[in-house]
Amino acid sequence: MIETTDAFQTAPRVVLVTGPSGAGRTSALHVLEDVGFEIIDNLPISLIPRVLGAAPPDRPIALGIDVRNRDFSAGSVLDLIDGVDLPRPYRIEVLYLDCRPDVLVNRYSETRRRHPLSPDEMPEAGIARETDLLEPVKVRADLLIDTSGMSPHDLKSELKAVFDPEDAVGLSVSVQSFSYKRGVPRGLDLVFDVRFLRNPHWDETLRPLTGASAAVAAHIAEDPRYPPFFEKTFDLIEFLLPAYGEEGKSHLSIGFGCTGGRHRSVALTETMAKALADKGWRVSIRHRELERLGDRGVRRGT
Repeated sequence: MIETTDAFQTAPRVVLVTGPSGAGRTSALHVLEDVGFEIIDNLPISLIPRVLGAAPPDRPIALGIDVRNRDFSAGSVLDLIDGVDLPRPYRIEVLYLDCRPDVLVNRYSETRRRHPLSPDEMPEAGIARETDLLEPVKVRADLLIDTSGMSPHDLKSELKAVFDPEDAVGLSVSVQSFSYKRGVPRGLDLVFDVRFLRNPHWDETLRPLTGASAAVAAHIAEDPRYPPFFEKTFDLIEFLLPAYGEEGKSHLSIGFGCTGGRHRSVALTETMAKALADKGWRVSIRHRELERLGDRGVRRGT
């Protein structure tokens, strides 16, 4: 559990950036460098305490860590997360970039790179080994981002919303919509199933639109169960956000899921994000299924 003492809150910030090879770790480090972090990549883990023992940094540090680090082991990374052998208190956070194995295989095929854990085998073998190695670190992540369906621009926007020091006061919130047909996105902290609400899919005039349209949102809001559900859910989230912030969490991901990920979950995501933003929270929005559909999925209507 993260300590929340005054010493912790004022300690130098160190973000460990890790995840399977090909998931976007290098891209994430570039983004963090752009927003003011000092970047240290692929340093032998045994040397990290010595580097951090130098003069206190005047800006936050991002450490790139993956299986190519000399003397890498999950145990050594966990010790680093827990501050073992560090010369002074640090505010250690873990940013884990995840990705589905099939997408990683495609990325290796496109770049014709060899996986570091299977240079003489197919990438699938290395991806499986790396996934097993990193699992103990993954469960300790403070922020887990699944880059499977993300473009570099999407990843940059998500990271800037969390780490940009110009807008980094307090907890940041990500609200996402998704389809249960494609599974629950990895990394969500709170998940709400809205499949019980009135479904615009069965209205032929609304079916081509998305939940971002006023007509679809109004149709859903006419369900008598909608007002109490939204009110109770908003009250719960508003109650929890300060508590998560006091616990030391810098980012919270909230998901709304429905059958197709186009109507009800999108409408709830848009409405909840606006309600939270109106209360002063820093909020970003992501619609997973609409992103996959591109222009075909962003028909807002009126």
